[in-house]
Amino acid sequence: MATANKNLSVYDKTTIPSAKDFRFGIVVSEWNAKITQGLYDGAMAALLDCGAREENIIKWNVPGSFELIYGSKKMIADLEVDAVIAIGSVIQGETKHFDFVCSATAQGIKDLNVLQNVPVIFCVLTDNTMQQAVDRSGGIHGNKGAEAAIAAIKMAALGK
Repeated sequence: MATANKNLSVYDKTTIPSAKDFRFGIVVSEWNAKITQGLYDGAMAALLDCGAREENIIKWNVPGSFELIYGSKKMIADLEVDAVIAIGSVIQGETKHFDFVCSATAQGIKDLNVLQNVPVIFCVLTDNTMQQAVDRSGGIHGNKGAEAAIAAIKMAALGK
């Protein structure tokens, strides 16, 4: 559980490789767009802050979190990217749909990391409430998109 009112997305740029020579893909779910836009904004800000060039960041939209898997796979196949960030938001409802989507999405992104030679960063919020998602997409707990961007930079550097 996150600490109350603590921004968990603070990073020290001196410990992060420069992103200036890397090309990043960001695949963004359109479902829960307010949340995924916040995550995307956080990822973009962190990538640019760490030296990535805007022209080396490609964004693709997909309908929902389940589709992040195919979108990420296609991006790896069609573009020369050093890392992909898969951004989504699934919020608990009254049915088991939440469980199936969260599990399949996590497993699918894990599978891409095993089968592909490009890291795919899991930036899918799986929250119980909309407020929890807001708090983690630019709210009181920071921005998981920024955290995913830092992971993408580190993994791209590891791949080189």
